[in-house]
Amino acid sequence: MSSKFSYSEPHICQCLTRLSTLRSDDVVTITGNRKKTGKQFADEVSCLARGLLQLGVATGDIVAISAFNSDMYMEWLLAIAFVGGIAAPLNYRWSFEEARLAMLVVRPVMLVTDESCHHWYSNFQKDDIPSLRWHVSLNSPSSDFMKMWNVLTTEMLKKNSVSSLPLNYCWAHEGAVIICFTSGTTGRPKGVTLSHAALFIQSLSKIAIVGYGEDDVYLHTAPLCHIGGLSSAMTMLMVGGCHVLIPKFEPKSALEVIEQHKVTSFITVPAIMAGIISLIRLCQAEGN
Repeated sequence: MSSKFSYSEPHICQCLTRLSTLRSDDVVTITGNRKKTGKQFADEVSCLARGLLQLGVATGDIVAISAFNSDMYMEWLLAIAFVGGIAAPLNYRWSFEEARLAMLVVRPVMLVTDESCHHWYSNFQKDDIPSLRWHVSLNSPSSDFMKMWNVLTTEMLKKNSVSSLPLNYCWAHEGAVIICFTSGTTGRPKGVTLSHAALFIQSLSKIAIVGYGEDDVYLHTAPLCHIGGLSSAMTMLMVGGCHVLIPKFEPKSALEVIEQHKVTSFITVPAIMAGIISLIRLCQAEGN
């Protein structure tokens, strides 16, 4: 395990310095009506990281997370990395059994979910995942749900964090930072461990080839549990661009935010393009 601060080692949270200084007053995340400047976003990550440390999350601990896309999801990915943890994003489309099998493999100490995955708990038994110590809701669920599972929330962790707690970048063994699962189309989903260095290299490649910059307004069409969504998010964090996040891709909401926020870039696959083109043609046929 490595916890020593070093300028020579890549760390995905190094982007926070740029966001909190050069982009301090510029909007860098838009989720619905919620907008955050670079300084606000960086402060939220630091606050959550302190909350995780205070709770007892240690270097090398794995945190599973399954949720719709949002600014808070990105905060969690960075806060986990900040304290030397390893994030394991799970697909919110999975059944509980698929998620359980994945968690048995990676043995997370914490499970973070939002409303998209709260239904998993209808099948959850307290001894299903022996490694789990904490359950956290990304947002604020119903009081009954929280009492039943003794669930913490992101807000609780931030509120109870101690601002004076020293906070330096930490690294897990061999620089591991994210366990990204395959789709499982050829069998059970398989987890692939990615390092800080790997994410840096792919980000630099995207910047060089695509030409992303701080003036870009990037729409997240791919889920953050997918390597396409993750890698593009990391690239845009590095350049200090603006992230526009919708919970999940739907042609109507995507077109609305593209127009509203003057989106300059997004990644696409045939299914996404087909949905957008079909909706545009429908609108044209209706005279809209």
